[in-house]
Amino acid sequence: MNHSISLNEIQIENIRKLAGDERRKLGFIGETPIANDIFTILENMNILLLEYPIKSDDVKPAFSAALMCSTEGDKELVFIGLNTADFFDKQIFAIAHELYHFYTKTGSHLSRLSEEEDSYVEAEANRFAAEFLLPESTLKSIVLDEFKTSSLRKIQTKMLLRFIARLQCVWWLPYRSLVKRLREIDAVSDEQYERLYNIDERDLDGEYGRMGKAINKEVFVKLNTATNNIGTSPKDIEIIIRNFEDGIIDEDKFINTLNLFNKKPDDFGYKFEVSDEDIDEFEEFFNEEG
Repeated sequence: MNHSISLNEIQIENIRKLAGDERRKLGFIGETPIANDIFTILENMNILLLEYPIKSDDVKPAFSAALMCSTEGDKELVFIGLNTADFFDKQIFAIAHELYHFYTKTGSHLSRLSEEEDSYVEAEANRFAAEFLLPESTLKSIVLDEFKTSSLRKIQTKMLLRFIARLQCVWWLPYRSLVKRLREIDAVSDEQYERLYNIDERDLDGEYGRMGKAINKEVFVKLNTATNNIGTSPKDIEIIIRNFEDGIIDEDKFINTLNLFNKKPDDFGYKFEVSDEDIDEFEEFFNEEG
């Protein structure tokens, strides 16, 4: 078993309450998955999402996401930079992770979602992301409805894999996050957790991969693929333009931000002279931090 930091009961209860409160504020009640709607949530919260693939020399991406907060005049600008070189399900989890830092006002932050949690804040953010995307009470209810018991200790591995694959296709969490959730609610034993956790869930031709594709090929393949997107939503582009027009951001930041998404001020009726040395401060930020 991986040796992550253990949160105490008070920390876990506070996270449950925060996640539940924020889900309700957003209109997600009971057994309602957030899944792909997390991108709409960011738009509604006026958090700008900056998507860019930052590949690493290692197998794993250099970082998962970055929360950036800055104040221009009397207004606060909040950005989440998302590394789209990572698998799509991990991108969703990373956004939820960064929302914890946003809600708890921990300021600008760079996260590297790994199997090991190296601080209580990161452990709390991961627990929040899991609870935000799939509440513990909902998971317990699903387990009980499915198996007529809260304990899965006598359930064979193949049945558990099919169950997890169905959960993943509905709730859009990474496989290992779901396995960890089952351990957190004491549904599986340590031995089952070890066995399930060590499965190569990204092998689409492996046992779990074949099950997932058989259950919902379109969703399952999407979740297990790196999108490598570059861009942001049209609404966010409009926010960037209006921030420039209202004097919240200066000309350089306007040019650099648009350039990140392969767009130019001229696309929106503005003409500026741009020096080669003054391009893409966001990409530099990602590369330096990653």
